[in-house]
Amino acid sequence: MRKVLLLGASGSIGSQTLDILLSDKAHFDLVGFSLGKRIERVPDILSSFPSVKDVCVQREEDYLSLKAKYPHLNWYFGDEGLKGIIDASDADMVVNALVGFSGMVPSVESLRHNKVLCLANKESLVVGGALIRSLLKEGKGKLYPIDSEHVAIAKLLSRVNRDEVDKILITASGGSFRDKSREELKEVTPAMALAHPTWSMGAKITIDSATMMNKGFEVLEAKWLFDFPLERTEILMHRESHVHSVLLMKDGTYLADVSVPDMHGPIAYALYETSVDFNLYPAKKLEDLGPYHFGKFDSERYPAPGLAMKAFNMGGNATAVLNAANEEAVYSFLDGKIPFLAIEDVVRKALDDIIITPSPNLDDLIMTDKQTREYVRRYVEERRSA
Repeated sequence: MRKVLLLGASGSIGSQTLDILLSDKAHFDLVGFSLGKRIERVPDILSSFPSVKDVCVQREEDYLSLKAKYPHLNWYFGDEGLKGIIDASDADMVVNALVGFSGMVPSVESLRHNKVLCLANKESLVVGGALIRSLLKEGKGKLYPIDSEHVAIAKLLSRVNRDEVDKILITASGGSFRDKSREELKEVTPAMALAHPTWSMGAKITIDSATMMNKGFEVLEAKWLFDFPLERTEILMHRESHVHSVLLMKDGTYLADVSVPDMHGPIAYALYETSVDFNLYPAKKLEDLGPYHFGKFDSERYPAPGLAMKAFNMGGNATAVLNAANEEAVYSFLDGKIPFLAIEDVVRKALDDIIITPSPNLDDLIMTDKQTREYVRRYVEERRSA
């Protein structure tokens, strides 16, 4: 029996995680959860999981009202509350489905407390990959990825001799605007960007898919997760999102993980700690994998992954700058403050202007995140008033 703490229960990944926990109460016991502003979900979750003892919400006013309504539970709020619920919970497994930088510290705290971490929060590894890798090397906790691409890579690598792998190919749909030119992107709106062709996801990750910053993040995540050479990890365009990742072997053959675009499978792979049945598909050429479309990644059409590689190669806290600038730029676009193409401009300018700190600790990364956000907000306002 795994005692589970679910962070981000009201989001897309969180909701699908609850589906799996509810379907197998003999194996899982939900003992705590967090959510943001969608507190209307609280009664249903508590009704479905009477084992819950600890709950964290985002706002203090919600914390006060819910604490009065459910006095038998332990309540927490805000970023400190996320740390507090991890410290206090008797969960041995934490599912981190939080969105953005707010998920990084909970990932570090979970491992420090020797918990099994099922990780859907990209920013934890993009920003804090070195810290997390260090904790794992010290024997602190365990980590299982939830992203469909990294679950696919984990499956594939479990069936081969790594010395025989030439490249890891992370597939990309191209997002909402894959059929538009750079010129056409000047006029796109947030509503257009949120209409993803194959996946149903939250707003922030859907915009990252449209810029393909998410693929830059995923390449960096793969580096931290699998310690495979970055220069041999590439992006492969694949419209249907059925082939989640591919290994190109040194003998020229391919090995792929293929399934419909549904996150229940990757979540289950993490929750059951890889103990699930799966099939992999060998092929002599990509076209043999099925009636799918594959294409070469165009770095000029999609500059964002290149910015992620630039930040990684800069070292230090540069990926914290990358993430914070991207996050603020995405929300500025969603709020109508900047055009779509300016997201890349904002990230590029932040990387050029903000001082890079070598060998940052956790406090350094938190400070970098704060300073970068302040920088981007000022820049966006100056841009709007110019």
